[in-house]
Order: sequence, then structure tokens, then C-alpha cells
Amino acid sequence: MRPDRLGCYGSPLLKTGTIDGLAEKGVVFRRAFAQATTTLPSHTTILLGKDPLHHGVHDNAHFHVGQEQLTLAEHLKGFGYATGAFVGGFPLDSQFGLDQGFDVYDDAFEGHSTRRQEYRERKADSVVSSALRWLEGQAGPWFLWVHCFDPHDPYEPPEPFLSQFKDHPYSGEVAYVDSVLKKLLSAVAEKENAAGTVIVVTGDHGEGLGQHGEETHGYFAYNTTLWIPLIICAPGLKPGRVDQTVVHMDIFPTICELLGVAKPKGLQGLSVLPATRGQTLPRRSFYFESLYPYYSRGWAPLYGYHQGSEKFIDSPIPEAFDIVQDFDETANLLPGKNVKKLRDNLAEVTGGISPVAGGGQSESLDARALEKLRSLGYVSSAQVSRKDHFGPSDDPKTMLPFHAKATQGRSLYESGRRAEGIALLEEVMKERPDLDITYPTLAQIHAGAGRLDLAIAIMKKGAEAIPGNISFASYYIHFLNESGKFDDVIQLLTAAGGNAFAEIPESWNDLGVAYLNKGELEKALDAFRKAVALDDGNYIFYRNLGDVYFAIFGRSRDAAAYKTSLDYYQKALGLNPQDPSSHNGIGYAYLQGGEPEPAIPHFEKALKLSPDYSSALYNLGQAAFKAGNFEKALTSFVRFKERYTRLLSPAQVEALDAMIRECRSRVR
Repeated sequence: MRPDRLGCYGSPLLKTGTIDGLAEKGVVFRRAFAQATTTLPSHTTILLGKDPLHHGVHDNAHFHVGQEQLTLAEHLKGFGYATGAFVGGFPLDSQFGLDQGFDVYDDAFEGHSTRRQEYRERKADSVVSSALRWLEGQAGPWFLWVHCFDPHDPYEPPEPFLSQFKDHPYSGEVAYVDSVLKKLLSAVAEKENAAGTVIVVTGDHGEGLGQHGEETHGYFAYNTTLWIPLIICAPGLKPGRVDQTVVHMDIFPTICELLGVAKPKGLQGLSVLPATRGQTLPRRSFYFESLYPYYSRGWAPLYGYHQGSEKFIDSPIPEAFDIVQDFDETANLLPGKNVKKLRDNLAEVTGGISPVAGGGQSESLDARALEKLRSLGYVSSAQVSRKDHFGPSDDPKTMLPFHAKATQGRSLYESGRRAEGIALLEEVMKERPDLDITYPTLAQIHAGAGRLDLAIAIMKKGAEAIPGNISFASYYIHFLNESGKFDDVIQLLTAAGGNAFAEIPESWNDLGVAYLNKGELEKALDAFRKAVALDDGNYIFYRNLGDVYFAIFGRSRDAAAYKTSLDYYQKALGLNPQDPSSHNGIGYAYLQGGEPEPAIPHFEKALKLSPDYSSALYNLGQAAFKAGNFEKALTSFVRFKERYTRLLSPAQVEALDAMIRECRSRVR
């Protein structure tokens, strides 16, 4: 959250009554900074009291918090505190390790999001409502972490904030969160021990909003994304404003001092309470980084330090700023400064620790987790090819304009200007063949339009341009499957070297799909089971297992296979009740198993979710006919004929007409 979107930080755009009211009773730190520009690394810094160099989490993907680390929740739990966390965004999913020490870690994103935001986040109102239910049951000392993810791209505040801030939707998100926090703070005020409550409000990072050419966050390390709000309200703390520099890792030790509990060893941060009493904090140099481009995109790393007015950002195109005189960082002081000296200073700050030397806890993410991060705008790959040496052409400042151009191409296509969008993407592909986002974007456009051969060719070209990118190979294999080239898929995934895909559940799923379509059912079963073993939360894998067992039933009429197919379809629907294919699959299984009545609501649900689902419409007619509901059958068959006659052969049209005549005779 950008501080300049809060009234207490002087925002001219909006008033944030809840947070501003808290600021009036507490201390506002006007020069508080994050030490990373993405969600997971920043929250890890807050909850561990260490900078990213020392906790080792540098990106939303590929890392998790090690069990050897001590979180603030674990520490307070040792002093008798009940601990609860309620988070709103997938980058803080418990699989990444920040759940350590929490009695309750509520990261239930499914079912709390819009269709466009499926699996990504849940609104602040849902997060706070869950937190309030937990808080209501707390009688003793408690520690509550409430995380509102809303001020992130895409900016989609609910009404009335969407209309009120139609020209500034990010501000609308902030205003919405502020309104929801009123419920939380009101509930806290009603607690029996309210007078002794410590309240800390902060943000994990800012947002570019177009400044320096960065629309969102995670690429650069300017103050647009590092400057964050920090407001502390606590008993005995005199309201005021502090202009000394503080950082995220200072929050842990500050809370310890406010609560009167001992600080654990190993914290890097300092309590900032002396600054609230007018004392000068020790002079410090603060490390910061923006390494999402390096770890998830293969671009050059970007990190640096600031001390007093001096800020240095190291990258192939280094920058230095006076952030007292030039807080917006509009004037790069290089080459007027000695770059070697600045890099020597940075080496002292890091203590010789490299943020790109493979430290920290590496996390191998499944395709479903990576897709959730992609849906939030974090383009991540299961495996990224990184260079040993980087030049100016690899600098995020060089790469981001091409990324923005590719994003514009996709937006043009989605807005209906399809030829322009495709042309722009093709232009970017020629200009920067090493830009990862272009290939899958363009390939998916062509695949969606039925041009699978083009999609395959593009992903093959991408794999050649960016060798080692497993995601590209996965897209390529998926499109081969879509085009019916099942032998090619099987050859690629089972040939020598196919073990590169052994830990990627989607690749086992693709192999299973190929075997299923070739009728090799036992091999398909084995592949889908391996996919589930790697990722037991992916509904598609269970749906495909349902398809295999239904195919076995079709061959053998084995009752056990029929029941198993239904069980797997139900499992898929339990994980994603909004999947039309699972509804159609279980409906068809019921229909062919001689149970048309339970099939009907599933076909109807599939059509509600996907009105153009032709096979579900025809199947609904068949199920209704067999169930004796000839009026529903007639309606379905007539609609099917009106919409899809062009797809049918003359013989199929004749058979359909016969069914329609039969229904009409029965209706009369």
C-alpha cells in the first residue's frame, strides 16, 4: 500500500477515516521502508525481524520459510499468546511456511473470489469476517495478523468504491480496505483488554502506478514500491510523527518491547520506540532488493542499500539518488559518483552474502501454484534459465518496456483489436526473443482460435530461444495433446531425458491424456495417479481419473469401475464446483450407467457455467428423454439444432430430427 494514498500521509485523492483515526492516536513513521518489493519476502522480513539476505526468501515463487527460523507468532506463543493469521492472497499460502507458530492460519482463498480471480485472493471483508470469528473466542492474550491483499493489480474495488474511484481504482481498493478495517478495530475496542492492545498497520510494498515505467511492483526498487506506511498505536505511546528512517525488520523487536517480552537472539531489526521519545536511532545502512525478475524471469538481479540520504541500486545499469532532496528519484547521480566505492559500500552492507547465490529454502512449486501466482500478475516458471553474467540489455529497466509492450498486445487482443494485438506481440517476439511472456501469450491466443499448429510452432520457437524453460516445454506438450498428436506427446515425455518432467504434475497429466485418447487405459491410470501424488489438490487430475474409470466401465461394464468414476468426478467437483467439464463428465457417466435423473442437474449446471457447451446441451436432451421428461428433452434438442446444425453430418442431423419428432409425439 502506498502511503500517499492515506489521508494521514497527506493524500490529496482520498480520506481514509479508519486508518487516519488510528494515526491520530498513534505514531506515524513517515520514512518507513520495505526491504523487498513482493509479498512473501516482505512479510517474511516483518515476521522474522531479518532482511531477505538473512532469511533467504527472495521471491513469491521458489522459496519457503525454513523450519529453523523463528517467527513472531512462535515467539509470542512461547509467552502464552493465542495466535491467529488471516491472509488474503495466495503468495502467503501456508505452503510457503509463514504459518509457523500460528494456532490458526486461515488461507482459504477458494470460494472467496470472483470468477476472474479464481484461486487468487479473497476480499478484505471475507478476511476480516473470519478474523472476527476467531477474535470473539479469545479470552487471554492474543496475537492477530490480518492481511488484506486488495490493493494489488487488478484493481477491482467493490461498489460504491468502484464508481467513486473509477479514474483511480487503486485508490478505490485502499478506500475499501479502510472501510473494512473499521469493523476490525471496532471489535478490538470492545474486547475486555482493549486498553492494553498494541495495533500496528503497515504495507508489504508500494505500487508503481506508472512512475518510472512500472505499473505494478516487483521489478524496480524505487521508493514508489519500497516506501510503506507504518502506524503504531499502543498504551503509553504518545501520538506523534517520526521522520527517522525505519524498516520492516524493526517491527518484530518493537512489538516485543511494547508487550514487555524478551527479544529473541538473531534479530537484525531494532526497536523504534526510542524514536517515538525523541531519541536518535543508531545510524544504519539498510539492504533492499527486487529479485522477482531474477528468480522468476531470468533477468538481471537488482539490489542495493540506503543510508541517510544516499541510496544505491546495483544492476547492470546502476543508479544513485539523494532521497532527501529527490525522494521521487528523478535524477540519477551516476556517473557523477564513484560506482566502485558504492559497490564496496554495498558489499559491506551485505557482509559478503549474495542474494543470488542459491541461499535460502528453495521451493519446487507445482503447476497449479505457479498458475495462481501468474493469475496475480507474477509471471513465474517452474524452472528458469539464468545467465552467469548480465549486461545492460538484461537490466529490468531495459526489459520491462518490452514486457509492457507484450502486455499491451494481449490487452488489445482481448479488447477486440485482435489483429493489432497479434502484430504487437509478434513485433516484441522479434525485438526481444528472450522475453518469456510473449511466447505463451501468443501461443494461447492462436490455440484459443483453433490455430493449434501455430501455437505449437511458437512454443517450439520459444523453447529454442530460451533453453531450459520447462514451462515452455510444458505448453508445447499441452498444445500437441490439444491437436491430437498423442504419439508425439508420449515420445517426448517417456524418451531419454523425459525425467526433466518427472516432478511436474501437469506433465504426468498430459501423458495420461495422451494415453487415454489412444485407449491405453492402464498407462493413463498410472500417469494420472502420479500427477495426483505430486499435487493432490488439482481438480483436473481427478476429473481425468473419472474419465479413465468411465472408459474402463464402457469396455467392461464393471460396476466397481462405474462407482469409482463417479467418486473421482465428485472429488473434482468438491475441489472446484464451478468446473463445467466435471459436471458434464459425471452427468454423462450417470446417463450411460442407466441413471438419467441425477445426470440432469449436472448437465444443467454445466450449461449455466458455460452456455455454449454443446455436448452438455445434447446430453441434457438425452438424459431428459430417458427420464421421461420429454418437454425438457424437446427444448434441449431444438436449441441444439438451432445452434449447432453446422457442426453435424447429414446422418447426425437426420438422427436429431428423429429425436425431435419423437419428443413432440410424446409431449402431445
